[in-house]
Amino acid sequence: MKTSLIKLTCGLALLGAVAMAQAQTYTTLNDPLGVGGTDAYGISGNNIVGTYYYSGDMMSGFLYNGSTWTTLDNPLGVNKTVVYSISGNNIVGFYFGSSNGPQSFLYNGSTWTTLNDPLGVNGTYAYGISGNNIVGDYTDSSGNSHGFLYNGSTWTTLNDPLGVNGTSAAGISGNNIVGNYWDSSGAHGFLYDGSTWTTLNDPLGVNATYAAAISGNNIVGSYYDGSGVPHGFLYNGSTWTTLNDPLGVKGTRAYGIDGNNIVGSYFDSAGYDHGFIASVPEPSMLALADLGGLSLLLFRRRKS
Repeated sequence: MKTSLIKLTCGLALLGAVAMAQAQTYTTLNDPLGVGGTDAYGISGNNIVGTYYYSGDMMSGFLYNGSTWTTLDNPLGVNKTVVYSISGNNIVGFYFGSSNGPQSFLYNGSTWTTLNDPLGVNGTYAYGISGNNIVGDYTDSSGNSHGFLYNGSTWTTLNDPLGVNGTSAAGISGNNIVGNYWDSSGAHGFLYDGSTWTTLNDPLGVNATYAAAISGNNIVGSYYDGSGVPHGFLYNGSTWTTLNDPLGVKGTRAYGIDGNNIVGSYFDSAGYDHGFIASVPEPSMLALADLGGLSLLLFRRRKS
C-alpha cells in the first residue's frame, strides 16, 4: 500500500510538471526591421503592438496582425516612437520630439493626437488603454512621477498612498487599474478599483514586483529574483504563476494580456530582447488537468 501511494504521489507530481510545461506555449516575435531588438508590449485580439530598435537608441513602434508588420512612427517623434498598448483600433504610447521630452499620444489608425497631462511639465507617458480610458504617468516640476487616468476629457491624478517615491499606472480593464509604486524598499505592484489600493508582491520577487497589464481578473507583470533576474508572472487574484520563455536565458518580462494570450520580451545569452506571445491557460484549468490525471491513475490502479 505504501509503495502504491508513493508511486501515485510521484505520478501526480510528474503530471503536474508536464501540465505546467505544456500550458505555456511561447512563440518568438521579431520585427524584421528590429536589428537591435524587439519588445512586444500590448495585445488586443489578433493584434500585437510594441517597439523595435533599428540603430543605436533609435526606435519605432509596430503593429503586427499575425502576418504583416506595420511600422508606426509618430510624425513629431524624432526617431523615437514607443508603442505600448492597443484596444480595438486605438493605440497609445509616447514619443520624443525635438525638445527630447516625452509626450504621450493616441493613434486611431489615421490620426495622431498628442496627450499631455497638464501637470506633466517634465513629460507624460501613456502605457495602457481600455475603451476611451488611458492610463500612464507624468513627471511634475520637481521630477516626481504620478499616475494618471484620462477619459478623453478629464485628467485624474493617481497616487498610491504607499508610493512615497512615486506612482505609475500601467494597465486598465474596466474600472480596475494596475501599476506600480515606489517606497523606501523599492518597487511594488498595485491594483486600484477606484476606491481601494491593493499591493501586489509576487512571493518570489525578493527585489521588486512590477504589474504591467490587466484583462478581466488576470494581471501580468514581472518580478526580480534574488540574483536580479526578471521573470514574468500571471496572477489571477489567488495564484501566482511564473512565466519564463525557454529562450530567455537572461530573463523574461510580461507586458500585456488579452484573455489567455500574453505578450512580453525575453533576453537571450547576448542580452538582446525578443518579443514573444504565450498561450497560458488559467491555473484552474491546470488543476482540472491534475484532477483528470488523478482519476486516470486511480482507475489504472484498480484495474491492475
